[in-house]
Amino acid sequence: MRRKGRGGGGMGNLIPITILPLLFAIPFLPSSAALSSENEAHHGSGDSNYKRQVIELEGGPDDLAWVVQLSDLHFSVHHPERARDFREIVGPTLSFIKPSLVLLTGDLTDGKSKDLLIMKQDEEEWIEYQKVMQDIVRRSGLNKSTFYDVRGNHDNFGVPLIGGPFDFFSNYSINGQLQRGGKVNSITIQTTKRKVLFVGFESTMSSGLRGPTNLFGHPTDELLEEINSELSQWDSQPGQPVTKVSFGHFPLSFSAASKSGKTLKDIFIMNSLAAYLCGHLHTKFGKNLKRHHQSSHHATYSNELMQWNGYRTPLENSSSCSNVATRIDEFWEWEMGDWRKSRAMRILAIDRGHISFMDINFKSGAKKTIILPTFPLDSRFTSTSSSSQNYKCGTYDPSSYGFIRVLVFSSSPVVSIVAKIYDSSPGNLILVLETQMTKLAGSRGDLYVAPWNIEAFEDPSPERFLLQIEATDIRGRITTTELRPFSVNGIPARVPWTWKEFLVMGCQWDSLYYPILWSFYCLALSILLIPKVLLSFSRRQYTYRSFKAKKSFKNGVSWIFTELYNIPMAWSSMMCYLFYLVLCPWFYGQAFTEGQERVYMTYRGWVSGFNNLGKLEFLGSPDVMVVILLHLFFVVLPAIVTIMALAAESGKYHDYLLSRSSKKKDDYDGQNKDSSSATNGADGTSEIVPHRRWLRKLLLVVSLAIIWKHFKNCVALMKAYEMNPIIHFPVYGLAVPLLLAYTIWNTGKNSISISTK
Repeated sequence: MRRKGRGGGGMGNLIPITILPLLFAIPFLPSSAALSSENEAHHGSGDSNYKRQVIELEGGPDDLAWVVQLSDLHFSVHHPERARDFREIVGPTLSFIKPSLVLLTGDLTDGKSKDLLIMKQDEEEWIEYQKVMQDIVRRSGLNKSTFYDVRGNHDNFGVPLIGGPFDFFSNYSINGQLQRGGKVNSITIQTTKRKVLFVGFESTMSSGLRGPTNLFGHPTDELLEEINSELSQWDSQPGQPVTKVSFGHFPLSFSAASKSGKTLKDIFIMNSLAAYLCGHLHTKFGKNLKRHHQSSHHATYSNELMQWNGYRTPLENSSSCSNVATRIDEFWEWEMGDWRKSRAMRILAIDRGHISFMDINFKSGAKKTIILPTFPLDSRFTSTSSSSQNYKCGTYDPSSYGFIRVLVFSSSPVVSIVAKIYDSSPGNLILVLETQMTKLAGSRGDLYVAPWNIEAFEDPSPERFLLQIEATDIRGRITTTELRPFSVNGIPARVPWTWKEFLVMGCQWDSLYYPILWSFYCLALSILLIPKVLLSFSRRQYTYRSFKAKKSFKNGVSWIFTELYNIPMAWSSMMCYLFYLVLCPWFYGQAFTEGQERVYMTYRGWVSGFNNLGKLEFLGSPDVMVVILLHLFFVVLPAIVTIMALAAESGKYHDYLLSRSSKKKDDYDGQNKDSSSATNGADGTSEIVPHRRWLRKLLLVVSLAIIWKHFKNCVALMKAYEMNPIIHFPVYGLAVPLLLAYTIWNTGKNSISISTK
């Protein structure tokens, strides 16, 4: 195997990085790729550089490559078991997988305090990461240049300048140590019949804010141009087909558009990407964090904001063989989970242009045998332009489609591989095929094949037939794969998202932020302003008594708002607070690492200064939505509703007291002294039958819950950005509690004054 360099193109990044003229040659490589030479070229504008690397595979299996992905390691000084398990499991596992590449897609360190509230870089965690990776390289037998790590948002917490003193990624990461300059790197794996192009990129903020307002990827126009240049590097050289795969940290649902409005999806669609590999979300949101993307040329506005399901839907013209040569604008996005808690690893294989993958869970310990079927493809994750179209149109190679193909990785010699196919149509599983598989000769890995009659498994259901592989090693240990549905017809299986998976994968939060924000303001201002305007033109007095006499929605709403407007200080304070949140800074905090100047945050982001045109420059939009929207919907809106409810309850109780007073007066005038004494009590005092006011007590509990929620948010922000609530966010911190306290006091005072008259 040989690895040789090829010139690459790029645009300017943030800082110049010196590239070594030649990587040190390693004489012996037991991995799937070896170095023959590494040449570098500098292209494009700007003062930073990146490399294009070509890996030539030698030895069998033919036209087959595989890589490993790991993500969200979150090495932490508070959780040493993460690094310990990584060292003990990953190194030995890589030694028998022997991948061509190992991709580490961000959040390499945690950057959080023990209480999870302070988020900034910790050099001790980076030193630990460097030591662990050195040990992984040694124990795996792979060359260090096989590993590619990219920066995640946790690796960027509180880093004001890339290359500055707090940018530990540049010093301790593998990319930094190998002087891989720039934010984009591309690697081409050259097999005997095709090129497999991997393009990795970093889309973190240019100036890394502390968390929690550092949550999104921010690809710039320059970065998108670099990615486009790398993905299209082989387009002008016809000949061998190219399978394109990109990898980064942020899912597209958490990637913002550039200033010109371009997105990563636009670039991926334009370059016929096959798959995008990412991390960031973790498996706590679900295990089906997969999303199929299609061209948005004819997409509606709602489709640009959200996608209801992640599975592939068949295209109308995909069934016509006349369109077999037509380019289909689609790609898959596969989020892989995390090492942090799930101990997850992914193996991705490209077998004769067909992409398959397997996510492995190491929570129960290391695996001795790992099995990855590469054909037939899993019907849950096939593409329109994959094998199904070739099969339907008869353009496939029988030598490729006539075999079940499986990659087997094992720490011990394997003595038997059996392929089983089950039919699930009767309602239970019936074994319809069981065949022994044979190993193909090859020096890089173990590929097992078994002939089959592919036409026998044609069926309109993509989930009828299920494939399972069983492996037995020399020690008698048996390993079986999950039951995988497949469809030789190319019909996609539909696996719907759960509601949590939809929220994190299906919603385009960059596009949703401002619609949600202004929808809240439309709702809040409509509640507070429109009824007041309408009631000002009405001569009718709305009270609880009038509502009780003639119950209707109009009378009920009018009565509630009348009671609210009877507390003018509460109403005007709510209006002022809502406008303050839009027009003024929310708080003034330490958004970067210690020693930096404080900056203030608005709903548009953190204000970092003025640009060349004299306009304010904002950082962290839409990242600030995690503070803005949570405050508006879980503190402000409940407070408004609670204040209205307190006012309405007070009005109801006011009418109750008046009615009781009137009844008492009538009784007193119409009855004799003895009857009056019986009504008023044994001691002759004027006592009214008490009203328990359970609703008010409930509203007091709700008010305390809102204040407690707000208090916890303020404490978290105080620690996160080193703020004093009195100095740095008095209005944000005190307005809601004071407003609720004033309303409780006012509604209680009025009731007491009525009851004592």
